[in-house]
Amino acid sequence: MRKEVPWFVSLCVQENVLDAKRAALIAHSLAPGADALAFGQALLDQDITTDLDLLNRLVEESQTLGASNAEPPPLALAAAQNPAQLSGTPAPDTSDAVKVDFSTVATMPDADLKPFMLGLLTTSQNLGASDLHLSAGAAPYIRRMRALSFLNSTPLTAAESLRLNTCLLASDEIEHFTKRRDYDYALAMQGGRRIRVNLMEHKDGCKGTYRIVPEHIRTPAELGFKNTAVIEKLLSYHNGLILVTGPVGAGKTTTLNSLIDQLNRTRDDHIITIEDPIEFLHQSQGCNVTQRQAGHHTASFASALKGALREDPDVIVIGELRDLATIELAISASETGHLVIGTMHTSDATSTLNRLLDVFPPGQQPQIRAMVAQSLRGIICQRLLPAKAGGVALACEILVNTLAVSSMVRDGKTQGIPSALDTGKREGMISMDNSILNLWKEGAVANEVARTNILNKAVRQAVPGSD
Repeated sequence: MRKEVPWFVSLCVQENVLDAKRAALIAHSLAPGADALAFGQALLDQDITTDLDLLNRLVEESQTLGASNAEPPPLALAAAQNPAQLSGTPAPDTSDAVKVDFSTVATMPDADLKPFMLGLLTTSQNLGASDLHLSAGAAPYIRRMRALSFLNSTPLTAAESLRLNTCLLASDEIEHFTKRRDYDYALAMQGGRRIRVNLMEHKDGCKGTYRIVPEHIRTPAELGFKNTAVIEKLLSYHNGLILVTGPVGAGKTTTLNSLIDQLNRTRDDHIITIEDPIEFLHQSQGCNVTQRQAGHHTASFASALKGALREDPDVIVIGELRDLATIELAISASETGHLVIGTMHTSDATSTLNRLLDVFPPGQQPQIRAMVAQSLRGIICQRLLPAKAGGVALACEILVNTLAVSSMVRDGKTQGIPSALDTGKREGMISMDNSILNLWKEGAVANEVARTNILNKAVRQAVPGSD
């Protein structure tokens, strides 16, 4: 098996695409000489992820690392060579959390199908699930504490999946999904609960992913952030740019809404949020909170952000900085007296800054670097790791825009950011590797989890069993 495969395993575990034991089983099933591309295709075939952009990026990064002289993390190498070496790594929970009978879905009257689906969502929430998955060609399952639990052992047919996933939609929404083959919306349940829904078509039929939004907004301390003082300082600014980043499923939206709630309780400003869809509902407290949903209340993130500048906001919250127009408007707004908070799908502060800057044409980058160097307040990168006591533990990297960091951004020398993180403890900065190491020292994560996720070899040496 090629050297790039262990690197691909390591990057997938780091991005929370899958855990080390499942990676080992997939690697073991591949043909000799398989490359990272074949591994990525296996992830798609097994419906572990549908994020093509993420997989393409991880394949490219692993190919580059595989061609270098650097050695992959030891646990990733073990995963690619021998699954038995990973017996200490938590595996997905494939035991039935509770039996749900789906045998009558195909013949169930329409009047009974909607109550069945609402009951299924309630059951999933009561089981402590973060997500419910209903996919054609696969058995229904929930994700609970990052592990999978199957509700039934029989795969849904294409017709059953389509009926279940569209029974809660109005006729115009069904028409939209049928035409576009993709649809995102927020479902309001009784008691104020909300569920974020993604519907899509794949090779076997329709699939629905139901993200169960927590009923209560937690504070940063309750979420697991250790140094809340630096977060409070970032939120004390009245202009500038704050970024919340992390891989898919790392809790970025939960953190973003925790920041909104803290602003709402401690300031008396006008907050405008642009989301897709609206997950948490914020009642105006000290602040007046205006929430808009892209595609429903406005055409797009960019158009809503352009309009927001004429709506007298103090704080603008952007659910996702996903394209050039939105990023450019966000940076401009942060320079014109607004505090802008947004999310990005990046794994650390360095990659966040590179992604933010590289989206612009080369001729525009010097100007953008100067603008970001001046307006950036801080970057919060987070990741959820399997906790030793069950559940998940929050690891986070925090970058504060000091004079040294500002100079690096302006001069295009972002490769110096890791050193700035290590020397910026006084300002509240911490690197992802040191955050994970601290979790291990506290006994929150196991040795194997720490060794797998700490990329810096010098930091990893502190964990027993590291090379």
